[in-house]
Amino acid sequence: MDAAPSALPPTVVVRDMHGDDLAAVLAIQLACYGAGFVEDGVLIARRLAASPHTGWVAEHGGAVRAYLAAYPSQRGKLTPLHGDFDVAPDADALYLHDLAVHPDASGLGLGPRLVRHAWAHALRAGWRHSTLVSVQASVGFWERQGYAAVTPAGEEQQARLATYPGLSVYMARRLD
Repeated sequence: MDAAPSALPPTVVVRDMHGDDLAAVLAIQLACYGAGFVEDGVLIARRLAASPHTGWVAEHGGAVRAYLAAYPSQRGKLTPLHGDFDVAPDADALYLHDLAVHPDASGLGLGPRLVRHAWAHALRAGWRHSTLVSVQASVGFWERQGYAAVTPAGEEQQARLATYPGLSVYMARRLD
């Protein structure tokens, strides 16, 4: 007797973020963050326009379930919460501003997969570092990705870090 064919698990597709993904990105934000972290669609669209090749989404089962918004930057330079991306023409780092995975897609590895995709992009662009601000008790996740806490230099960067509610940690990783 033949066994019934088993259903294949849905495929994960990582692709560039597009303007028509904004509704899904906003829905993921609302599912993941407290009110103090949610950034509006107009700001996200401006960021995407400023750096159109450094935003990615992960689709699972035909729907956007996670995203990563990043931009070319310089080590030591932070983006304040709700701030526009200041794309560095002489970048040496990819700044990961926002990584979110819908709670329904937890455990699928979408976050690390998006991060590895971003690193590959950074290396192709010649950027040898990645930086970010860890929020909402995510330091352990970022440490498992190879990031380490770094103290931001200067009052301006410290003030930018202070725009994030709760415990926020500036972190960096060398890409090889």
